[in-house]
Amino acid sequence: MKPIPRSTDPLERARLLERVHAALLSGETAPAQARPVVVESWQRSLRARISPDVGEPPVVFADDEIGEARQAHPLARWVPLLRSTLLEAADTTHIMIITDAAGNILWRQGHPQVCRDADRVLLAEGTRWAEQAIGTNAMGTALATGAPVAIHSAEHLVRTYHSWTCAACPVRDPETGELLGAIDVSGPLHTMHPALLALVVTSAQLVESELRARMHARDDAFLARHGHHLESGAALVSATGRVVASDPAAALVPGQRIALGGAELEPLPGGFLVRPHRRQQRKSQLSLMLLGDGVPTAEVDGVRHELSLRHAEMLALLALHPGGLTAERLALLLHGEHGNATTVRVEIHRLRSILGTSTIRTRPYRIDADVRSDLASLRESLRAGDVHAALDHAGLLLPHSESPAIRAERDELRAALRTAVLNTENLAVLGRFTTTEAGRDDLEVLEKALADLPPSAPQRSAIEARLHHLWTAD
Repeated sequence: MKPIPRSTDPLERARLLERVHAALLSGETAPAQARPVVVESWQRSLRARISPDVGEPPVVFADDEIGEARQAHPLARWVPLLRSTLLEAADTTHIMIITDAAGNILWRQGHPQVCRDADRVLLAEGTRWAEQAIGTNAMGTALATGAPVAIHSAEHLVRTYHSWTCAACPVRDPETGELLGAIDVSGPLHTMHPALLALVVTSAQLVESELRARMHARDDAFLARHGHHLESGAALVSATGRVVASDPAAALVPGQRIALGGAELEPLPGGFLVRPHRRQQRKSQLSLMLLGDGVPTAEVDGVRHELSLRHAEMLALLALHPGGLTAERLALLLHGEHGNATTVRVEIHRLRSILGTSTIRTRPYRIDADVRSDLASLRESLRAGDVHAALDHAGLLLPHSESPAIRAERDELRAALRTAVLNTENLAVLGRFTTTEAGRDDLEVLEKALADLPPSAPQRSAIEARLHHLWTAD
């Protein structure tokens, strides 16, 4: 199949894209081949259950909230620069859009009529344009792929935006490498021009260059104030863990990133003095109790703490992801698409104040301790096929949690334990399972146990009573 030709006529290309869009979504043979970046974006969007007829993106900032979000965003100071370069270079029938890393539109400026047209389809400040919120679009796809992209007409998954063309480029923080947001130019489909993408990329590079220059200026000032500390294998490190300068004995290279939890740190204004080769303190001993209907607990070096459900959920997810989680990823696992990274940061701060900052590290959030947990014991017993040991830890994982990730793990563990029990054909194991949280309401297991147990078995009366309750319950 031939790719879609890059016609100089945007309207002709849009008509062909409409036929490709309709064919691919209906499973029919398309008249031409869509670009791989578009097909892959459609697939991600459809997996996120975005309908081509979904209509509008979600509104995430009210009018009285967006000002605060703008002020806190690192691209705020560069909006005038982008307006003077991007909008003046593009023709007058476009709008400039700047999003944050989550795809939320924080700024939109440009041609008044195009702004009014954009308002009618909620291409507006305060709305979310991530792929998982509104499907394939230049801003969301640029953020999802980390690369610049132009999306024209029916390359948008959602039909509402087939009359639009847009080009976007992600912007990264040179200090951390993290996405800050995306810069986008959008307009009516007849305004498509190949130069728009290059213009957006140049604008994003200009902002990154300015950010890099400010970073180097901070480094120079930091080194001028604290360079006298560079002796005996020490290094000066920024607040984000980037090596600014080091003594040769430190075996660290300027620009290298290090885990701040892996070295002895001395706080300095603007960063840290790091001595990587000094002997590290012994890690904390962390014991987690997360299974069953009781109050979840965390014990750090012998000191026991009762946990709120939210803190227990966070610790369970961090234990399941030893490599660490960003605030955004942790928010998604805890709350799904409605998760709020700011709320997660606040709760992590509270949790660190309870368990100690050396136990929970940041950037990314992770447990930096020797961990033992009933959850890990249950998972290991199931992996090893030791059903008796698994039944020693047969409580449900945080049974009151509604977190999507916790519920999925809880259901997976319960199903694995149930399968292991049923496969043993061991009456003692089967009878024991019926007394656990995971098995006491399992009608099939109870009926099998009653059928298999001998008439004289002492468990029969309890199982019969439980079955009667389940059979008669409405």
